[in-house]
Amino acid sequence: MWQTYHTPTSLEQALTLLAEAYQRNVPARIIAGGTDLIIELERQVRRVATLIDVTRIADLDRIWLGDDGTLHLGALVTHNQLVGSPVVVERAFPLAQAAWSVGAPQIRNRGTLAGNLITASPANDTITPLWAMDARLCLRSSSGERILSLPEFFLGVRRTALEPDEMLTEVLVPPAAAGTRGTFAKLGLRRAQAISVINLAVVLGWSSDGVDRARITAGSVAPTIIRAPQAEEYLLGKSLTDKVIQQAARLAGCASRPIDDIRSPADYRADMVRVLTRRALTALRDHAERQDWPASPAMLWGNTQGRFPVWAEGAGVTHTHPGTEPIETRVNGRPHTVHGANGKTLLHLLRDDLGLIGSKEGCGEGECGACTVWLDGIAVMSCLVPAPRAHRAEIITVEGLATQEGLHPLQQAFIDQGAVQCGYCTPGFLVAGASLLQEHPHPSREQVAQAITGNLCRCTGYAKIVTAFEQAGDVEWQGEH
Repeated sequence: MWQTYHTPTSLEQALTLLAEAYQRNVPARIIAGGTDLIIELERQVRRVATLIDVTRIADLDRIWLGDDGTLHLGALVTHNQLVGSPVVVERAFPLAQAAWSVGAPQIRNRGTLAGNLITASPANDTITPLWAMDARLCLRSSSGERILSLPEFFLGVRRTALEPDEMLTEVLVPPAAAGTRGTFAKLGLRRAQAISVINLAVVLGWSSDGVDRARITAGSVAPTIIRAPQAEEYLLGKSLTDKVIQQAARLAGCASRPIDDIRSPADYRADMVRVLTRRALTALRDHAERQDWPASPAMLWGNTQGRFPVWAEGAGVTHTHPGTEPIETRVNGRPHTVHGANGKTLLHLLRDDLGLIGSKEGCGEGECGACTVWLDGIAVMSCLVPAPRAHRAEIITVEGLATQEGLHPLQQAFIDQGAVQCGYCTPGFLVAGASLLQEHPHPSREQVAQAITGNLCRCTGYAKIVTAFEQAGDVEWQGEH
């Protein structure tokens, strides 16, 4: 899928590698989460010779407020880190909502905000709220830095203004006026793990005279995210009565330019823009936009806070494929040196090279969760992780859940409750569930449901699986993992 895999340990080194590849006309890409890129490479939608993995660079996953109130989001900030950040939830709530709607916990633990922006699909959820909040993007190369607005950055479907030697290093969200509130809404074909049929963000400011600032943005209804200027202008100076909300929603629906595709006909999309706008405006009027926000969401990141370990500067490595550079990793507490896996995914390294066949490939695109493992203590989909990312990392698979004292409580609960059916999906459920129990030893049913949104059981239902989770949550487990 690629020829060379670099792991730099400084931003300057990463930009130098990009510049060198560009000068030599070598197709190169920055990789962080890789949840879109790996699929594109496997399907040969994209040709890349060089991958530059920036996940070992310190401080790129920072979230902080500047002195002027600007919210800074580093290039490695993941969707789950957005969900778990109090400052994002307070200052950029529509973005937190959008991040929570992306994929499943395992995807949100690897997928980054920057990657979602660079993929540039009009259905990508995080672009819409950032557009409504007038966010800007910081792009850096070896020759300098530039800052673009989102309308300047997005040029069309999967087209951006990012130059081949540039990296998106930071997202900047300007401070909002006091009293400004916003919300995000999404319509998918299912409640989780769904690409948007449409998504929508509304940000409003109020004064004594009514609405004094309005932003309504919609995704998956045009080649890029769009605003609804007629609806925005109509809202100014008005109170959000039912009549005003209905008219603004109608105007927002008229602004969309959708197409028919596999997920929806165009006329349905346009009407749903109207419906979601009405719901969003009503929620903001009633101060109800946060009522469904989870108080303690299931992240599946254990005790890590979603932060992967970084390396000391100068410790970077380069793996080539084919090549003789070994991948040195620890799996289930044991060291392994693997040769010949530099062009594989982590899933195939585990199965083909280490004989750990508990992790399964059910879809190859992060939809089913059968390949779930822990990467440095964080649950991820191993089918979407490049094998060289396992170099100097700690991996736990289903084979590593039991200890010398016996089975993990969740494993025992699956046996007791008859939660194992064909068994193909079971390892993924167990690894995800063990992560949940580490994070929330006594999870609520809501947290259990959140934890398994990325794990698909094709046999029947989930009743016995959920019951097994609940049984395991009643057991005090003292395992080391």
